[in-house]
Amino acid sequence: MAAAALWQPREEGLREICGLLEQQISPNADQARIWQQLQHYSRLADFNNYLVFILAHAVGKSLEVRQAAGLLLKNNLRTTFSSLSSSYRQYIKSELLPCLGASDRTVRSTVGTVVSVLLQLEKVAGWPELLEALAQCLASNDFNHMEGAMDAIYKICEDIPEELDVDVPGLSERPINIFVPRLLQFFQSPHAILRKLSLGSINQFIVFMPMALFMSMDQYLQGLFHLAQDPSAEVRKLVCSAFVQLIEVRPTLLEPHLRNVIEYLLQANKDPDDEVALEACEFWSAYCDGNLPPDGLREYVPRLIPILLSNMAYAEDDETLFDAEDDESFPDRDQDLKPRFHSSRFHGSDNSEEDDEDTVNVWNLRKCSAAGLDILSNVFGDEILPTLMPLIQQKSSTTSDSSWKEREAAVLAIGAVAEGCINGLYPHIPEIVTFLIPLLDDKFPLIRSITCWTLSRFSKFIIQNIGHRDGYEQFDKVLMGVLRRILDTNKRVQEAACSAFATLEEEAAEELAPRLEIILQHLSCAFGKYQRRNLRILYDAIGTLADAVGSELNQPKYLDILMPPLIANWQQLANSDKDLFPLLECFTSIAQALGPAFSQFAEPVFRRCISLIEIQQLAKVDHVTAGVQYDKEFIVCSLDLLSGLAEGLGSGIETLVAKSNLRDLLLQCCMDQATDIRQSALALLGDLAKVCPVHLHPRIPDFLRVAAEQLNIAAVKEAVSVANNACWAIGELAVQVHQEIAPVVLTLISCLVPILQNAEGLNKSLRENSAITLGRLGWICPELVAPHVGHFIQPWCTALCMIRDDYEKEDAFRGLCAIVRANPSGAVNSLSYLCKAVASWHEIQSEDLHNDICQVLNGYKQMLPDGAWEQCMSTLEPPVVQRLSRFQV
Repeated sequence: MAAAALWQPREEGLREICGLLEQQISPNADQARIWQQLQHYSRLADFNNYLVFILAHAVGKSLEVRQAAGLLLKNNLRTTFSSLSSSYRQYIKSELLPCLGASDRTVRSTVGTVVSVLLQLEKVAGWPELLEALAQCLASNDFNHMEGAMDAIYKICEDIPEELDVDVPGLSERPINIFVPRLLQFFQSPHAILRKLSLGSINQFIVFMPMALFMSMDQYLQGLFHLAQDPSAEVRKLVCSAFVQLIEVRPTLLEPHLRNVIEYLLQANKDPDDEVALEACEFWSAYCDGNLPPDGLREYVPRLIPILLSNMAYAEDDETLFDAEDDESFPDRDQDLKPRFHSSRFHGSDNSEEDDEDTVNVWNLRKCSAAGLDILSNVFGDEILPTLMPLIQQKSSTTSDSSWKEREAAVLAIGAVAEGCINGLYPHIPEIVTFLIPLLDDKFPLIRSITCWTLSRFSKFIIQNIGHRDGYEQFDKVLMGVLRRILDTNKRVQEAACSAFATLEEEAAEELAPRLEIILQHLSCAFGKYQRRNLRILYDAIGTLADAVGSELNQPKYLDILMPPLIANWQQLANSDKDLFPLLECFTSIAQALGPAFSQFAEPVFRRCISLIEIQQLAKVDHVTAGVQYDKEFIVCSLDLLSGLAEGLGSGIETLVAKSNLRDLLLQCCMDQATDIRQSALALLGDLAKVCPVHLHPRIPDFLRVAAEQLNIAAVKEAVSVANNACWAIGELAVQVHQEIAPVVLTLISCLVPILQNAEGLNKSLRENSAITLGRLGWICPELVAPHVGHFIQPWCTALCMIRDDYEKEDAFRGLCAIVRANPSGAVNSLSYLCKAVASWHEIQSEDLHNDICQVLNGYKQMLPDGAWEQCMSTLEPPVVQRLSRFQV
């Protein structure tokens, strides 16, 4: 303490640091230079002392300079506090505490921020004086001291709530037991800011619910109802937030009060303050998502729906209204371009790691109300239609320009309930679509855009009705209407139309074939109209079209329309331009759809992919020489397009691979630190193994070793999708290289068997691929696999039951037959498992395999002692026994 008291700033140092901070906050400052100078000062042992001194005592300086010193101190403490001498630590803490009650709110607030960070570093036991100071401030009746302490407590509760719920040496009770009663008292404060901070602090504890709050729950809930009509909107918002959190994590605590809570939130959902209404609106989705009894909400639904519908109209200050008139001729701003994320290629039946859509949108009352209506429709279904439909009809029948927002909200509402109320709406879909089609040409762009979305919500049912009277005509009207909107002059409508078209494509598939030429003409025109953001969506729509129509696209008249603008954009984009990503994905879909016919476009595409990978691998170690910043997405997208080429061209890719260094690049990528690069590289390894294995020599042992490394238990837990692709690639290599796989077979078995034995919680696709690859190894090297079959036959057969009939399942069963022939006694005790696996076939295409399975089953029937076969059959379900009869047993 004495050492701390002796420290005094040198006048010169104080002047220089204050001068730097003044420069830092000026708008035209050279931030890089100032940062360098501050870094130079930060090497001084007492630099943080200067910062706390400026924050606490530099009364003659501007508040901005004092605040800047405090924020720099906060950041410095995170990295340097542990290395400071104890006297300097003590000095900093002793200077902060008196400032909790500083006369200026900016200083108090900055001190609260620093105090919270310091407590994270010191813990309560390391700074007992803080609790004492906070308690004294709260009891002082001086507004500045109470508000400063409350602000610090709020930040502590926000950052480290659990730190207050610990036993502290020297304290008779936990800090939270001291503070909760005092915070609850402040619910009655005449000062709105103190009511807000006290409620906000307690709300931070709802999720982990310490005993102190649980035991005070009645008082807390009484306090919430007391604050429910608070004149401060910020307080009312926190009351709503508390009810939302409680219904999410502790619904039983609200049960006795549920009627009062719902009544309050129905009113709060109409609050003149949009933020309060938004927080109240979150309750309905939280209630339904929590799978709470629908009866608790049912009687309120007729009152809730009109409120939701009213709030679905655009607010006057909705930012969408300001962008709504964006003409296509205005270039996109950088902030208009949402970040996008490519999902690495995945071989299998599901990919649980795939992310949701990467849309980054502002959440507001309109969107929350629409989401609430959507989830209500999923819980209550057609029950809500008698309340909802008259309101929709009333809003949609208004015709004046001034009521366009009401009409737009009505269209949004129809789309919101399209899924949940489909049974009740289904007979009326032709009428609904007939109502919507003219709105595609409405004078208001936001009505045109929402109509695109709502039509897309019904696209599945529009397609289903094609076979009915007038069904095709209506589908055609929807299709042509959406295509017209793709060429709208408004950017928002273009975006909505492209997205709606992509949904329609996925549902319609081959139904689009008769209209392909006119579809492609519209999409081709869009290239001349679209700015960057919508071009990305257009590429996605073209890729989806290729996926939907497949080889139908392979006609010269179609390719002459589609390919020139794509190739022109491909050539214009620089190797560092991220707009290449959606274009690479688009080419991947086209290559797969066209198959060998893509060969006329393949060479420049293949070469560009190789070049992109090489540039990025160089950029990783030397971005100056590479001329671009490293971005792994370029590698991932390029690998996936090469996979698409391998899949589309088949053995036709061989000449391109032969003339390139792809093999060595691919091995590097298979060993990359980034999981998504390894995932895509291993997918490409499997694709190349299928079509040109000869070009993987002489590195096949290296590829097998690297792939096997992805299958140990630690690697599987870290990146299950990488393991999945590695497993699949090994199986594809095995059937191509035959005996070359022998040296690693036992290593591979030791990796695959634990996956099958510990399948619970693992990705379904990884289990299936493990079962297939194990079978392929047994088919190629039965003499190596058969001795171990007794260890894995049961989980293996269980996994084989899950696989759909295809050539991969045939390979696996060839392995099963080869292993059992080599070691029949190894599987005899698990015969019922083997029988169930055989019975999982619906139809075996290969006559040879069918005969092999017959031989295996009949072999066991003859090998078993009298009555044992019949005993085995009696343990099986009748449908299994019936299916086995196809194999002559």
